[in-house]
Amino acid sequence: MTSQKRFIFEVEAAKEATDGNPSVGPVYRSTFAKDGFPNPIDGIQSCWDIFRTAVEKYPNNRMLGSREIVNGKAGKYVWKTYKEVYDIVIKLGNSLRSCGIQEGEKCGIYGINCCEWIISMEACNAHGLYCVPLYDTLGAGAVEFIISHAEVSIAFVEEKKIPELFKTCPNSTKYMKTVVSFGGVKPEQKEEAEKLGLVIHSWDEFLKLGEGKQYDLPIKKQSDICTIMYTSGTTGDPKGVLISNESIVTITTGVMHFLGNVNASLSEKDVYISYLPLAHVFDRAIEECIIQVGGSIGFWRGDVKLLIEDLGELKPSIFCAVPRVLDRVYTGLQQKLSVGGFFKKKVFDVAFSYKFGNMKKGQSHVVAAPFCDKLVFNKVKQGLGGNVRIILSGAAPLASHIESFLRVVACCNVLQGYGLTESCAGTFATFPDELDMLGTVGPPVPNVDIRLESVPEMNYDALGSTPRGEICIRGKTLFSGYYKREDLTKEVLIDGWLHTGDIGEWQPNGSMKIIDRKKNIFKLAQGEYVAVENLENVYSQVEVIESVWVYGNSFESFLVAIANPAQQTLERWAVENGVNGDFNSLCQNAKAKAFILGELVKIAKEKKLKGFEIIKAIHLEPVAFDMERDLLTPTYKKKRPQLLKYYQNVIDEMYKTTKEGQASGQ
Repeated sequence: MTSQKRFIFEVEAAKEATDGNPSVGPVYRSTFAKDGFPNPIDGIQSCWDIFRTAVEKYPNNRMLGSREIVNGKAGKYVWKTYKEVYDIVIKLGNSLRSCGIQEGEKCGIYGINCCEWIISMEACNAHGLYCVPLYDTLGAGAVEFIISHAEVSIAFVEEKKIPELFKTCPNSTKYMKTVVSFGGVKPEQKEEAEKLGLVIHSWDEFLKLGEGKQYDLPIKKQSDICTIMYTSGTTGDPKGVLISNESIVTITTGVMHFLGNVNASLSEKDVYISYLPLAHVFDRAIEECIIQVGGSIGFWRGDVKLLIEDLGELKPSIFCAVPRVLDRVYTGLQQKLSVGGFFKKKVFDVAFSYKFGNMKKGQSHVVAAPFCDKLVFNKVKQGLGGNVRIILSGAAPLASHIESFLRVVACCNVLQGYGLTESCAGTFATFPDELDMLGTVGPPVPNVDIRLESVPEMNYDALGSTPRGEICIRGKTLFSGYYKREDLTKEVLIDGWLHTGDIGEWQPNGSMKIIDRKKNIFKLAQGEYVAVENLENVYSQVEVIESVWVYGNSFESFLVAIANPAQQTLERWAVENGVNGDFNSLCQNAKAKAFILGELVKIAKEKKLKGFEIIKAIHLEPVAFDMERDLLTPTYKKKRPQLLKYYQNVIDEMYKTTKEGQASGQ
């Protein structure tokens, strides 16, 4: 029976609680690391070594590809080989140095994933510069903050983002002196740059600056920082996560070792579709793995509506996704089935049950129902290009029904991972063909130690019969601290253990299930963080409400709320707007709800909240949240788990009706 397998082993015993310190469970490690953690390949000490050795081994392999645009139409992928990319990287490095950029300086990269993004990153790696990605969907405020906070002196930027970058001036020009476009530069942009005290170059023009010059590459150490990744701050300003060469080399080694052990090794034949932001550690770590084996990276065109078409042209073998993308794939397939007629649906259902049944018995997806794969499920595989052998989901939890559906119909390995920017991405990953792992993030990868720490105030006990507590990580993948924020570093890095803030529950087979957040911060389905207390403080400024509880979770893409209206203000509004009824009936009234929701949206826009922070549905509760129903603590703090339990049906109904409204285009 599969349930008797165990994929972890104990390396240190549990510890009881001591003065002021909660109890901690045993330290566990992946059974794939029984003989110790895997060592990096000889000679690989840094990110630059990953690329350099790949160029030596696979000079003529296709490395970076993008679609050729002919007469406004996207054509085939056009490729640069490893050697061709290397030659441009060396030129770019010479140009950087000829501008006076020295080892240890900060170089910003701002824009959509593309060949120039990777080339700029590798030039930073070559010359020991800190690569500072500016997250593509961050507004000018955050971009300006990062440039100033990281002291970015030169920025590479996508052509159409140049106006956005200019908006950060004059504040950013205290540090930023040079801008290089991934493409061209308009004459008026040259003029504007001059007025702002900036030098701006087109890509081709910048490459010429280093012609005829040669600079020695500095020696890179494992402990050197290669990138500062700013996390889209959960509270307040973004935090700069310092990631060392050692972190990235350790993560790529661990991923390779893990995939080798589950018969899914990466090779030079692999093709990867690059569309998840390179500014995020998830995509960056995977692309480093692909480069290490001499694989090919093809870039999308930047439009999610055209992603399926790009997949069809590229035919990737590795497809990484966030749950929101897989949710779209799932919904699209369900819609096709529902309009395909009774017979088609029946055939699909029978094939699905038969294959899933065999997989539950422990059969690999390859042998569970080859006949059904060929006749029924092949269309799904073709929809993703026809060659996908691994789908990897990360950044937020993937709903079990979607994961099991894809494991059956996509005819490939579907894995789910868990990690943080601070742990350099992958920390846990599920295995192919282990259906017992559905609904979990799998066991630890073979380069970290994991333990749970009890959280008594939330009744989570790491020493209980079902161990639950805050997930803590130890290992060489961990970040080197938050840039210029030692105070925040000390809060989460204690005695070599990273405290993730996520509450996990060990499963009997050694998989981890994420069940809660320690702080009132959570992710939505699209992977965006929501600092809920912060939002409640903004929404509480609306005159017509006394108290508001904002709710969201990682399976939904928007927020809902339950509010206690201010009785006198609402009744006054009712009189002025000819709405009849007492306070209780006003709370049920659709016009009253629309009015209050409108007020909340108004303040959200006024305070420049992001789109996903805006409440999409509201329930008005005439009875104030109270201690009698166990909804508040004696100090009037909201008890969120209890609020959810109490209002679960109301919350479910709000999500259901809002989605139905969205689907029917209201």
